[in-house]
Amino acid sequence: MRIKSLILRIIRQFIRDKRTLALMFMAPLLVLTLMYAVFNSDPYRPVVGLVNAPVTVQEKFAEQGVGVQHYQTPDLAELALKERNLDAYIHFGANKANPEIILEGSDPAVNRNVLSLVQQALTPASAADSANIKPHIEYLHGGPKLTAFDHFGPTLIAVFSFFFVFLIAGVSFLRERTGGTLERLLSTPIRRYEIVLGYIAGFGFFTIIQAMIIVGYCIGVLNIFMSGLMITVLLITMLLSLTALTLGTLLSTFAQNEFQMIQFIPLVIVPQIFFSGLFNLSTLPEWLQLFAHLMPLYYGAGALQDVMIRGLSWSAIATELAVLLLFSLSFMILNVLALRKHRRI
Repeated sequence: MRIKSLILRIIRQFIRDKRTLALMFMAPLLVLTLMYAVFNSDPYRPVVGLVNAPVTVQEKFAEQGVGVQHYQTPDLAELALKERNLDAYIHFGANKANPEIILEGSDPAVNRNVLSLVQQALTPASAADSANIKPHIEYLHGGPKLTAFDHFGPTLIAVFSFFFVFLIAGVSFLRERTGGTLERLLSTPIRRYEIVLGYIAGFGFFTIIQAMIIVGYCIGVLNIFMSGLMITVLLITMLLSLTALTLGTLLSTFAQNEFQMIQFIPLVIVPQIFFSGLFNLSTLPEWLQLFAHLMPLYYGAGALQDVMIRGLSWSAIATELAVLLLFSLSFMILNVLALRKHRRI
């Protein structure tokens, strides 16, 4: 009888907690749907630019299903490569036996795929002619020693920085509220925006230290490939952490305990990981790619890759930095508005 009473109490508790029930049944479906879209997407088709290419090479690329773009000069092809419209381009000069292959180079998997396809396209029917072909390979970014961890490293830095700051900030702010500290503050003449700025600055001090430790460890100890400036990487990581901090404190106002705060992870963090760059977004349906532009991790991870792998300066990632700052300001304003429901009249 006592067991029956305990079972009924737990069932009634869950029925009253509508959000827990919704997350229990809907969150797994959301994550599974995203996994289905990512892992069941079409295989990536590399795009290769051709300059003065023989007809036989063009035909072989067509047979392989490779996307081909034709350019009149190498300069036009290189411009398209820098704008990431190509994975590589091949320049056939006067000596057709020694073509130049220039790879974009930021993704080792794509590099290997392109080189394999190019090798098949350049292989003639005659074995004697095959020995005379000696292509010259160059890399726009990275290089032949770039590893998969070097490629995913910037994204992993972004993911872990965002995740831990979001979780710690949300739980800490929740404890301030459940412990009565926030209510006592709201009973004083202090303004809501002063409370938000105070908490953001206090937590932000430790997020800056965390960003410095993560970036320093990955580059100095793990020796992740680094082509840009350390100060730019730190700036991106700090802005991304600030976004996670403001988002975590905002969502904590809608949680009653730590368990409910953790429930936001499958709804807020997991979808962002799928769109952060760990998977090739170009293979997803176009309507699904649009969701990436609503997620801070998409901009933070993309900016880190641009700096660490492609060596771009801060001016080249100004748009990503501006979007992260806009996210943070928006979450701060919403934080101020959300505090209204805690003010005792």
